[in-house]
Amino acid sequence: MKPLEGKSALVTGAAGGIGARVAALLEAAGARTTGVDRAPAPACHDSRTVDLSDAAQLASLCADLAASPPDILVNIAGVLPFGLLENQNAEALALCYQVNLVAPAQLMRAVAGPMRQRGRGQIVNIGSGLGSVPYPWFAAYSSSKAGLAALSQALRRELQGSGVVVTHICPRAAKTPLNNAQVNRFLEVMKMQADDPEWVAQRIVRAIVQKRTSLTIGVMEGLFAKVNALAPRLIDSGLAPQVRKARAEFC
Repeated sequence: MKPLEGKSALVTGAAGGIGARVAALLEAAGARTTGVDRAPAPACHDSRTVDLSDAAQLASLCADLAASPPDILVNIAGVLPFGLLENQNAEALALCYQVNLVAPAQLMRAVAGPMRQRGRGQIVNIGSGLGSVPYPWFAAYSSSKAGLAALSQALRRELQGSGVVVTHICPRAAKTPLNNAQVNRFLEVMKMQADDPEWVAQRIVRAIVQKRTSLTIGVMEGLFAKVNALAPRLIDSGLAPQVRKARAEFC
C-alpha cells in the first residue's frame, strides 16, 4: 500500500518549479492532489485557478476548505522580490507579504479548526533558509519567511495533542523560475549553489510522509540558522565580504 493512499492533498503553487514536482510525488505516494495556482496545475488530479493576492478569490478558497478540508494542506506558493529594501515599491512589498505569509495564514486558519475537530490532518509550510538567516537584498522575502516559520511553530503548539501535524520545511535556493535574472546573478556573484528542484521535492515529500515537524535542508544551513539565533553578530561578520561584493554589483 502506498504511504498516502486515500489521502487528499491541496498544494498551493502547484504549477511552479517546486510545487509541480511535490504534487507529482504526492500523487505517486497515493494522494489525490488539488493544485492551486494562477495557472493550471497539470501534475495534480484536480486544478483550481486562484490568485492568492486577490482577497475575494482567497476568501472563496478558504470557505471551501473550511467546509471540506483536505487531509494535507501544503503551502508552497511564493514570490521573491530582490533588491535593497529602500528601492522596493509599496506594491511589491504588499504582494510579498500577502502571498508568502498572509495567504498561508488564512488557509491554515480555515483548516485548523476542522482538522482539530476530526482529530487528524497535516499542515505543511514551505519556508526558506533565508527566513532562518535573513539575507541582505532579500529583506522582504526573508522577513515573510521568518514570519511563516513563527506562524508554523505557534500553530504546532496550539494543535499539540489534537492529532494534527504542522510541518515546516526550509529549503535552500533551487533552480526554478522563481529566481529572476538578478537573483541568479546574485547567486553567481556570491558563489551560492542552487539545488535541483526534483531533489528538493523528494525531501519535502519524504518529510510529509514521515510527518516531521521541521526540516532544514542542508547541514551547514542548519548550523548557520542556529548560530544566527544565538549570535547574530557572528553571521554579520561572516556575511560582510559578501555584502561588499553585492554592493559593488547591485548598488
